[in-house]
Amino acid sequence: MTNRKKRLAIFASGSGSNAEKIIEYFKGNQNVHIEAIYSNRKKAKVLERAEKHKIPSITFNKSHFLEDTQSIIDDLKSKKIDLIVLAGFLLLIPESLIDAFPQKIINIHPSLLPKHGGKGMFGSNVHQSVSESGDTESGITVHFVNKEFDKGRIISQIKCVIKEHDDPQNIASKVLAIEHQYYPMIIDQLLENKYYEGS
Repeated sequence: MTNRKKRLAIFASGSGSNAEKIIEYFKGNQNVHIEAIYSNRKKAKVLERAEKHKIPSITFNKSHFLEDTQSIIDDLKSKKIDLIVLAGFLLLIPESLIDAFPQKIINIHPSLLPKHGGKGMFGSNVHQSVSESGDTESGITVHFVNKEFDKGRIISQIKCVIKEHDDPQNIASKVLAIEHQYYPMIIDQLLENKYYEGS
């Protein structure tokens, strides 16, 4: 057994509020270090958050990510990354990256999968779908990433109650609060191997 720090890489496409909560959660942790933020958008707000917390950032465009994934894999391996955390990253992860980091890439989805998941189901689209469905609950799903959108093995789900008068914006606020509270905790538990076993 080695006592070296666990090393995280965070992939994000947008605001990065989840990324920042993860950064804040692990700040000062002697066992976990966030090595870098990766983004496919050069003007994403998450890059400002990374700079504020003095975390290196790497940007790339979609074609680079899809056509030259090996350079990104090499960079991640050079950093000895233990876990890749998707936090609002909207591109489908290439098969070669999944194969290079098996069961070491996780994602958070703002609904209770398999409901309201799949291609195109992100952000406000998800909450609109939940609102129109008449569901009485929503929440978050943290899952391993596989070759299809939102189809990887589920690690954890946290629920919230949806009331009749809740519109998509209200649902989004409730779900985001759960994301911020629980995603860093689930990552922490995963790094301690508490979620690797089981179905």
